[in-house]
This record gives sequence, structure tokens and C-alpha cells, in this order.
Amino acid sequence: MDTDDLSREAYDGILIQAERLTHDLTLHYGVLSGDCKNEAEYLKKAEKMTREIMKADDWEIDDLFWGNPPEKEKLESICRKILKNIEQVRSIPFEKRKFDF
Repeated sequence: MDTDDLSREAYDGILIQAERLTHDLTLHYGVLSGDCKNEAEYLKKAEKMTREIMKADDWEIDDLFWGNPPEKEKLESICRKILKNIEQVRSIPFEKRKFDF
């Protein structure tokens, strides 16, 4: 699937939130959508990736951001917000989510 297939709630809650920190983080969440069949799978994988980022060592974070890592506190704050947003999206029945297409 493509990020265009995500509901507005999922797109805003994950990709737009990631962009507030750095475009590099947004790219990782965007690429992740290509490995998913639907939004439910995307939310599951985005949650897993976010939790892995939060547990990553400094060198892994450095690699993830191609040698230009954000401040650790800001990254953790954004990750917590993304996890909260994922839960909020899941609480909305699929048929009530808004889609651009």
C-alpha cells in the first residue's frame, strides 16, 4: 500500500507528527507503508517500529538518521506522541475514518 491509502487520522497522527521532528523520520514511516496490505497492518508495524526506536542504542539512532540524529529527548517525545496517536486511530471505527481517495 501507499501512504495515500492511509486514513487522514493515521497519516496526520504518524507521518505529520514524525515530520515535526525531522523529514528523515517521516521517510522511515513512509517506506514502512510499502510493506503493508492495509491500514491495520501499517498501524501494527508503525507501533513496533516506534517502540524499537525508543529502545535503540545511540549508534542505532545515528544509523537510522544517517549520521544526523535529533536530540534524544525530542525523539522520545515524538515517539510517545506517535504511539498515543496510533491508539487514538485504532479507537475510531474504520468506516468512520476519513480518506482523501
